[in-house]
Amino acid sequence: MKIAEVSERTGLSADTLRFYERSGLVRPVTRDRSGIRVYGDTDLMRIEFIQCMRKAGLPIDVLKAYVDLVDAGEHTLADRVEILTVQRGELLARLRDMQQTLDLLNYKIDLYHNKLGKGSKRGRRPSKDVTRAQEMAYAAPTPAT
Repeated sequence: MKIAEVSERTGLSADTLRFYERSGLVRPVTRDRSGIRVYGDTDLMRIEFIQCMRKAGLPIDVLKAYVDLVDAGEHTLADRVEILTVQRGELLARLRDMQQTLDLLNYKIDLYHNKLGKGSKRGRRPSKDVTRAQEMAYAAPTPAT
């Protein structure tokens, strides 16, 4: 598969794919007689993994350390698990923050719909994770002037 096809399939630009190769995230891609990159299934699997990890927020340097460990072999399994475990914890913390933000937005939308006489569109309150301070600061009714 040529770089344009990989780009179309993954949604990544050709420049990004070349960067991944230059930075060592992807092993050097096989080239045909004309010097054109020809990506194989293994290359695609790694690119899709990298893409997934980038969406999860893994920094390039952490991802590079991880793929270096993968390339080093089975004796690095414990180190790989450690990297993934730390990253999972960071991702879970971001998800909790995002859920709190979503809950607060839903609360505000419901509050405003009720004030407009439209009733609640969602019919739910923020999760227990939304702190009282947030509720007081952002959800409290504005005093009439």
